Amino acid sequence: MEREKFETLVARAIDNLPLEFQRKLENVDVVVEEWPAPGQLRRPKHIHPTQLLGLYQGVPQTRRGRGYGLVLPDKISIFQKPIEAQCRFDDEIEAKIEEVVRHEIAHHFGLDEETLRKIEGEKRKRK
Repeated sequence: MEREKFETLVARAIDNLPLEFQRKLENVDVVVEEWPAPGQLRRPKHIHPTQLLGLYQGVPQTRRGRGYGLVLPDKISIFQKPIEAQCRFDDEIEAKIEEVVRHEIAHHFGLDEETLRKIEGEKRKRK
């Protein structure tokens, strides 16, 4: 998929978030990268680059105190090639982007990986 189309799908995923979440996104940039860098793979301890679909780097809102200010934005990276490697068709790519964007934004709001895995598992059971 062309990079521009992929970026449009990421922007659409953000636009599709409920308004209460969109309004509370503070000091965060969402970027598209082709592949995770080696340092990004070490941090969450992924073995293979195709395993890491997105990554939140920053200070979750739940940990921001009074002294939080004048800092660089948090960064959410959405990795195009790993997502494409896991999906066959454009509609699957779009659904996976939506999932990954929601997952990484949940980290921005303070949810940890274990909690998110439980929520995602329960959601899959209901389908």
